[in-house]
Amino acid sequence: MNYHAYFSKAERPVETCVVGTGGFGQSFLGQAQRVPLMNARIAVDLTAESAASGLRAAGIAPRNIHICTSARDARAAWDRGDYIAAADLAVVAELPVDVVVEATGQPVAAARHALIAMEAGKHLALVTKELDSVIGPGLKALAADRDLIVTTVDGDQPSLLIGLVTWAEVMGFDIIAAGKSSEYDFVVDPSTRQVSSNGRVADDVNLAPHWDLGERAVDEILRERHAAIATFPQRAVPDLCELMVVANATGLQPDRMDLHAPLARISEVPTIFSRRESGGLLAGGRRLDVFHCLRKPDEVSFAGGVFAVIRCEDAKSWDMLAQKGHIVSRTGETAMVYLPRHLLGLEAASSILEAAVHRVSGYGSDYRPRYDLIAVATEDLPAGTLLAMGGHHHTISGVTAEFGPAGPLTADAPAPFYLAADCRLAAPVRKGEKICIGKLELPEESPLLRLRRSQDARFFGR
Repeated sequence: MNYHAYFSKAERPVETCVVGTGGFGQSFLGQAQRVPLMNARIAVDLTAESAASGLRAAGIAPRNIHICTSARDARAAWDRGDYIAAADLAVVAELPVDVVVEATGQPVAAARHALIAMEAGKHLALVTKELDSVIGPGLKALAADRDLIVTTVDGDQPSLLIGLVTWAEVMGFDIIAAGKSSEYDFVVDPSTRQVSSNGRVADDVNLAPHWDLGERAVDEILRERHAAIATFPQRAVPDLCELMVVANATGLQPDRMDLHAPLARISEVPTIFSRRESGGLLAGGRRLDVFHCLRKPDEVSFAGGVFAVIRCEDAKSWDMLAQKGHIVSRTGETAMVYLPRHLLGLEAASSILEAAVHRVSGYGSDYRPRYDLIAVATEDLPAGTLLAMGGHHHTISGVTAEFGPAGPLTADAPAPFYLAADCRLAAPVRKGEKICIGKLELPEESPLLRLRRSQDARFFGR
């Protein structure tokens, strides 16, 4: 993309409001102050003080920040040119903002914010993948009815991967697989036989016999690596959630419903994610998956980046590219193209400018519910259990997730993971059983439930 196009098309800076100032929202607030075509003067959080704190952390002088508790206060502060901190999006919804950036990570709150934004005529940049996994296609369609844009956001892997996949399709490449690395590498120190990942450390792990793929069978070496680090978790709900969004936007599909999630060195990716008849893991093409980057301390990280494995249909060209350092499989049949980064809010401006200036959504034109992220019990759960969502990765104790075919909410249908979050069980669920809608106490007043039923009616006729 030629980013100079933003400067030629934009008539004025794009005005944004950030809802949720932790993590992604905080990094966006800081970077937005440096983007020539963007203003970020409004922050909303659980409390107005925490929103103000986010603005201060972005470099805004405290004297220029006004805490607002009413729409009247907000309008006065806006007209003075102040920065605005609020505890409720409704307080600032009528201000002349172009795009609301929803980054709370809380699906029910995010559903309410999405409705407020669209009712006020604002475009929506949807960072909260938890909401996206339940009602993303319906939100995009609802916004289009109002001539508004809902977009995924660069800096997060779903948007970056959708962009890479669609680029590969435009270029005419045959996509065998696409995906991302998990956010935390597995770092091996050969001198100490210590493995670390996401703050966890294991001693006396001997990966030396399983380090070099060479000509060994892929499934054999991956089984041995998995066994060597069996004390570490090797599948994560956020990875499944993000790839489900990509599946719904691109039509790519998982090879297995809980993903292969192999432990792989960067150079091995196009070999591992190739078809079985070529020595890889996959039963077919156009597959989605995640890998855990296995490396030594002095080796480069994949940095939570995204990749596509494509067929090498021009052998002479790919031989030349391999000589230039591009990563080609050991058979020479496939190669990996990749973006070794995801910079969170630091690069979100590109998607927001595309929505506001060019009226383009990062989801593309065929975003529809192909899959649901469904909840599966990992232990026996008695009736009355609160499926409390918590932690940095917004997980539920005793519950995991996997892909499932998308469908309407019926009593026997598996519940979307983030629709089940923070609900109570109306009936017991056994270990390994999918949690069905009929076994949940669903709050009828929930905007998330209301929007999901609207999505079902639009796409499934019920």
